[in-house]
Parts: sequence; structure tokens; C-alpha cells
Amino acid sequence: MLEIFQYQFMIRAILAGSFVAVLLGWLGTFVIARKMSFMGDGIAHASLAGIALALLLGWAPIPTAVMFAIIIAICIYLLENKTKISTDAAIGIMFTTGMAIGVILLHFYQGYQPELISYLFGNILTINNFDLWSIIITGFIILVLIIFNYNKLVFTTFDREGAYLSGINPWIYDLLLYIITAVSIVLSIKLVGIVLVSALLITPSAFARLYTKSFKSFTVLAVLISVLIVVLGLILSYYLDLPSGATIILTGTSLFLLGYIFKFLKK
Repeated sequence: MLEIFQYQFMIRAILAGSFVAVLLGWLGTFVIARKMSFMGDGIAHASLAGIALALLLGWAPIPTAVMFAIIIAICIYLLENKTKISTDAAIGIMFTTGMAIGVILLHFYQGYQPELISYLFGNILTINNFDLWSIIITGFIILVLIIFNYNKLVFTTFDREGAYLSGINPWIYDLLLYIITAVSIVLSIKLVGIVLVSALLITPSAFARLYTKSFKSFTVLAVLISVLIVVLGLILSYYLDLPSGATIILTGTSLFLLGYIFKFLKK
């Protein structure tokens, strides 16, 4: 099994995948706790516009999509909090708008664009050094933001009124969570693709919730499961010669089902 580490593309894939797994595993706990599961799908599909713009103009897709995702996250927050529109409706509006803009932009691109397929369905094996360092640097910044604001993010997640009365402005941390979640989702698009990315955000946390009672243990287990899903999925895709993104997601689903069955049989 160690033979896969002889290839640079596999080393880049495992490093990038593990880094993204930590981000999504951690953020997924907040997404589950806040009942924002649709967020992953919305941001991922809306980011197609940023990727299409980058491909059309010859820019780097991931940085361009990150900037577009930040704009999308802010728009979702404003629609949710400054209008009477619900969170799901706000995400749905931006979801379809981003997709529509992406389709229009791609209409102006002449010729076949194979790289687009990797963003739609994921191909972590095509990650180059620039992609890897973009993921590591951006991901490190996100991790620092989470660590330094963790207690306030948890406080505003479970007791908004209490947080407000204690002098915390919940909207600041709501917006921060939206933005860093959006950026993390975009970073993982090359890993599993626009179509499948929300599963990697949700599945590890859904598994962890079966076996934990405190939010701290929930977070730790979700991160560990997320990394396991990505690494195991990559290894299976290599040896079974299957698409990496889909294999990672099906690995996560299989682990969740096994976890659920084991939990059910213990009752």
C-alpha cells in the first residue's frame, strides 16, 4: 500500500485532501448545529460562476472562485438577515443565480474545456503545486480564524440572546462563519467537485453526531472521520481505478451507514 507514496501527485492529493478534510469536518459541526446543510450545495453550485469567469479570462480558478464565494456568502447573509427571506430561500436564490451566470459565461468559451469537468465532478489527482499551496495557505488562515473565535462561534450558535447580552455582536460571527464556510467549500471543489462537495461537509458530522454528547467531542470526532474518509477514499480510488471524488463520497456514505447500523444494533 505504501507504493502510492512514490508518486508526487498522490502526495499532493493526500496533503490537500487532509487539509480540506480538517476544515470541512470542523465547519460541518457548526453547519449541522445551525441546520444549514443546504449551505454547502448552494455555495458550491454558485461558485461555478467564479470558476467559469476564471477559465474564460485565463485566471487561476481557485483564487477567483474563493473571491466569488465570499461575495455569495455575504449576499446570502444579507438576504437572510435584512429581508424576510428564509435561509433556505436565500441560499436557493444565490445557488441558481450563480449557476446561471456560470452557464452564460461558459457559453462564450470556445472549444472543449477538460479542466471544467474536474471542477464539476472532482479530480484531486490533478492538483498542482499552486493549487496545493493555495489550499494550505488559505486553509491555515481559516484555521487561525476558527481557533481564535471558537468560543464566540459556539456561543452564538447555541445561545444568540445570551451572546448579545454578554456584549458579543452575533452578526459578526454569523458573517464570519458564512464566509469561512464558503471559502472552505471552494477549496474542496477540486477534491470532490461542485456536484458532490456538500456531502463531505455534512457526512462526517452526521456520523460523529451518532456517537457524541458534547460539542467538543462532536467536533474532534467529525474532524477525524473527515480525514479518514478522504484518505481511505483516495487509497480505494487508486487501487480500484475509480474516480477519486465519487469514491471519497461513497466511502463517507458507507462509513456512515456502518456507523448507524452498529449504533442501532447496540441498542
